[in-house]
Amino acid sequence: MTSKLKSAILGATGYSGFELARILLRHPRLETPVMLQRSGETAGANLADLYPAISGNGGYPMEPLSWSELQQQKIELLFLATPHEVSRALVPEAIARGIRVVDLSGAWRLRQAQHRAVYAFKDANAVTAAELTEKAVYGLPELNGDRLPGAALVANPGCYATSVILALAPLLAADMVDRERGIISDSKSGVSGAGKEATARTHFVSVADNLSAYSVFAHRHVGEILEQLKLDSGELIFTPHLLPIPRGILSTIYVHLKRETKPAGVESCFQDFYAGKPWVRVFGTPKLPQIQFSLHTNYCDLGFCLAEDGRRLVLVSCVDNLLKGAAGQAVQNMNLMYGFKEEEGLQ
Repeated sequence: MTSKLKSAILGATGYSGFELARILLRHPRLETPVMLQRSGETAGANLADLYPAISGNGGYPMEPLSWSELQQQKIELLFLATPHEVSRALVPEAIARGIRVVDLSGAWRLRQAQHRAVYAFKDANAVTAAELTEKAVYGLPELNGDRLPGAALVANPGCYATSVILALAPLLAADMVDRERGIISDSKSGVSGAGKEATARTHFVSVADNLSAYSVFAHRHVGEILEQLKLDSGELIFTPHLLPIPRGILSTIYVHLKRETKPAGVESCFQDFYAGKPWVRVFGTPKLPQIQFSLHTNYCDLGFCLAEDGRRLVLVSCVDNLLKGAAGQAVQNMNLMYGFKEEEGLQ
């Protein structure tokens, strides 16, 4: 019998971390993952007490993080669903000990210092941090799948960034977009995208029966979009909004095409680019994705409408922010890192 992968999760008590634990607990290629406690969490906590829906015999006790214990248990892969600064501090130690990492935070996604400045990291060892930044693979499998098998550190993309990059990548790769006329992304997310910690902005009385824009020209996912799509900052306007729903993202993206194009030409561009990519669904025009179609799945759903002039194009991209935008994509990355089928554990 083939031995199973040994993994551990730090941060399983958050929304994305719980979704990750839920998937990994039923993944056919994994042993039961080790659940690690974050600093400040109650000693002896059990994940099944926090989320009874996953309760099994004895539940899933959470252990203090101990590097020597992880090595003794022969943990090969560590998932971090932790705050950005926590991941930034822990990853160098994990890599030094030969443990591969899939990090769900923004700690290692950005190559360029001007984009990374939004996180205000203070690295204990700047040289090591710079080396890891260069080695980290941006974990968007549809773009970087060929780099994942050899990766020691995978930086899971942001949820908004996933929806926008997957919508624009085929058109930009085909040089169809008139970049001088700019790209506008109007993106909306459910409240779970803001994390589990309650804030004045995410309380029920602020969110219910409301729709609000936030972090205009200042959202930290903008740097990912620019870097991965090789855009200049002046070529993109990205505005996020908070929807009064628990989960899901819908990005409506407006572009001008360089040449007059038929709808069939746009659709074939997407179909060709994502051929063999199981977690992207392309909708034939005029059908458009909706948040409800991709909820509780790892799909990114893409659709479009082309104006009669053949130049003005509206793209619609939908993902579940906790799955394709976080935990599901992390498992998709793991599958490719270890040579498993891309769909394993996610169907």
